Amino acid sequence: MAARAIWAGNLKLGPATLPVKLYSAVEDQSVHFHILEAKTKLRVKQHMVNPESDEPVTSEDIRKGYEIEPGTFVFVDDQELEAIEPKPSRDIEITRFVPSGHVSHLWYERPYYLGPDAESDPYFAFVQALRKQDREGIARWVMRKKAYVGALRVNGDYLVLITLKHADEVLSERDLPAPRARDLSPKELNMAEELVGALEGEFNVNEFRDEYRDRVMELIEAKAKGKRPALHAARPKRATTSLADDLAKSLAAMKRGTRGKERKVA
Repeated sequence: MAARAIWAGNLKLGPATLPVKLYSAVEDQSVHFHILEAKTKLRVKQHMVNPESDEPVTSEDIRKGYEIEPGTFVFVDDQELEAIEPKPSRDIEITRFVPSGHVSHLWYERPYYLGPDAESDPYFAFVQALRKQDREGIARWVMRKKAYVGALRVNGDYLVLITLKHADEVLSERDLPAPRARDLSPKELNMAEELVGALEGEFNVNEFRDEYRDRVMELIEAKAKGKRPALHAARPKRATTSLADDLAKSLAAMKRGTRGKERKVA
């Protein structure tokens, strides 16, 4: 099925403008359950209630409040929030270009494909220029009443726009406790380096599946057919005794697996 654009705008590169369309690059595959009454199978509704009296609270009596200190709230009306919303715009403004990889993945939030709209030649010329110079752009735009900042990158033959977190949302590693690890022995360091080398390989996206979701869907499909499959609880992994022991066992297991593959090939 062809991808459907969720938003259209203009990529502004100084005096130049490229018409573009925004597409979702990820799709939620979580299992969502409806809350039903067991006997009638009707969806139940949620109501706002007073926690002390359990009496329903009407929508006219509900206010938004921000707690500035325990028990003290500031009420804010919808009209007040609407008055300070960012002004609507269809422009994605590139504020600067930085070397590719300059923005840490800690700042990444959600990716979108940014495809061409109308004439595509200038779009693909820009993609090639960005790839050749090994740069990514820092962008600002407003979409659906919310202001965003993002990283504009090349992915394959197209552009990807990744929304970024704001400055006060990413914590610094300096806030972590100071490391107090003991000095590692040469044996442990050598074995760790061997383990890294033994695990070298290609990135295969098909290896990264939500196994719990798969089991949930298998359960649902089986019950839909009137079956009751056996459920097996996940077994916790045994705690390791030491780093050296753990690395030695991992290396031995991988070497055994390598030798087994070589015998099969022979």
